[in-house]
Amino acid sequence: MNKYTSPGETPIASDDNAVSAFISRAESHPDAPALAYRDGNRFVNVSTKEMLEKVEAMAAGLIARGLDKGDRVAIYSGTRMEFTLAQYSVWLAGGVPVTVYETSSPEQVEWILSDSGSRMVFCENDELRAIVDGAVDGLEAVFVIDSGGLVDLADSATDDASRELVSRVASVSHDDLALLIYTSGTTGKPKGCMLTHYNFIWDGRQVMQEMHDLFTEGNSTLMFLPLAHSFAQVVQVGCVTMGVTLGYSTGVPQLVEELAIFKPRWVFSVPRVFEKVYNTAKARADADGKGSIFDLAAKTAISYARQDQQGSVKLTTRLAHGLFNRLVYGKLRDIFGGRLEYAISGGAALGDRLGFFYKGLGITVLEGYGLTETTAATFFNRPDDIRIGTVGRPASGGSVAIAEDGEVLIKGGCVFRGYWKNERATAEVFDEDGWFHSGDIGEIDKDGYLSITGRKKELIVTAGGKNVAPAVLEDRMRAHALISQCMVVGDGQPFISALVTIDPDVYPAWAAEHGKPADVMDALDDEDLRGEIQNAVDDANRAVSKAESVRTFRILPHDFTIEGGELTPTLKVKRGVVSDKYADVIQAIYTK
Repeated sequence: MNKYTSPGETPIASDDNAVSAFISRAESHPDAPALAYRDGNRFVNVSTKEMLEKVEAMAAGLIARGLDKGDRVAIYSGTRMEFTLAQYSVWLAGGVPVTVYETSSPEQVEWILSDSGSRMVFCENDELRAIVDGAVDGLEAVFVIDSGGLVDLADSATDDASRELVSRVASVSHDDLALLIYTSGTTGKPKGCMLTHYNFIWDGRQVMQEMHDLFTEGNSTLMFLPLAHSFAQVVQVGCVTMGVTLGYSTGVPQLVEELAIFKPRWVFSVPRVFEKVYNTAKARADADGKGSIFDLAAKTAISYARQDQQGSVKLTTRLAHGLFNRLVYGKLRDIFGGRLEYAISGGAALGDRLGFFYKGLGITVLEGYGLTETTAATFFNRPDDIRIGTVGRPASGGSVAIAEDGEVLIKGGCVFRGYWKNERATAEVFDEDGWFHSGDIGEIDKDGYLSITGRKKELIVTAGGKNVAPAVLEDRMRAHALISQCMVVGDGQPFISALVTIDPDVYPAWAAEHGKPADVMDALDDEDLRGEIQNAVDDANRAVSKAESVRTFRILPHDFTIEGGELTPTLKVKRGVVSDKYADVIQAIYTK
């Protein structure tokens, strides 16, 4: 097997964990800002001392209400400051937070709460409380954030509970379970991933060491991804530990406005957000009659970044880049608040086109890779050592190997203990040598940089026996401004096809400019719209062989959404759901 281990592992002290690191930070920098929430047109800081006081009172309240060490407490909420306060209070009390996406279906909520054996639940609002009430019986307490539940919890603390809190904090060990995070359930029921306190502090310390320019006191980041996800969890721990002010967006619809107010130095996101910013800017430029200028500026940014990575930028490219920096790039940087230097991208492949585009823009996108089972931040590009088009090297001390069939195998302190109450599933992902089998297909170069080329279970095998990795085609097609989502199909079929959805934010301007129906459902067979999608197909096909190319496509009437069940909370397409929902469309492609 082709193997690589990253050097320079940071050793972890036996008493080092997310809880002790937070308390140490609060004691050494009590007045430094830790968190920030929006209040009107400004963000209000919460100091580390204030955060600790709130968390200690809530933790004592949990103990007073009967929470024992190791008990599970679910947090069913969107991303907000109270999520972090609830989570740290559970940690200080010796409990195990169980994260639940606020977009989860009632059936998923019922499964997660019952399977985890959660005794108590933090709910964001009364609407989610109603789902909890209808899902499970026998909960000992439900704390509704919007109804003052956190204040009531803190008020229930007793002197005895406060004294017990001291011993609970001191008893946290590396072997203790830190989080139960359930997989998104793209196939079958969600499985609970058991992440230990060692997993979190090991992964966090490696990331903080090698991304010191991001995780350093005085920096700030705006959180808008779901805190129920392991990616956001690692960022949260790193920020609280190192003194990076962690701001909370009130929602994606307000994101652009809040980036301008908060002005973060770095952000973290999934590729779809970076695609959306690019496509929206492109669509606006086209609508304003400046599409050709934008295209040339984008081409120049990509060329500049490519040449810079190769070690030498041509004079003509430097001159053009300087011109567009004044005319175009500054306006695009302003979308992120004007102060942004770095962005971390994970959860799916970003693609080198967008990586080079943002680098040429003046924003360094550090692409990474990991799974919930590997505490998310498993591979990443370092700020001073970037190879765009890869997801970087393993965290220091982490190892990667490529199996004979191309599967990515992982070892290191980030790898989880196993699946909650599911020994069979755990045994299926570990081999006899202790390697965790990721299910992803990839390649590593001689320096350990990993490139993900597909998902093992998502490989399409055509009737002719050709293996096709859909991600390559889908990523290229989504680069078109009009395309929101794309899913390649063709398993067992004579050729490859694609299901495409139209971006609801971009389509209206395009339709008005071209005199098309305002509702995309009335334009599914429009020649001009199909011509635009065909251009995207042609571009994608240039990246693959003829046998792998998309032969035809269908435009679907509705975009994929989390609410509709086609997307996971981290915006991954649920291929099984889409295949079932549009089975008649797929069948029609291959029966005509």
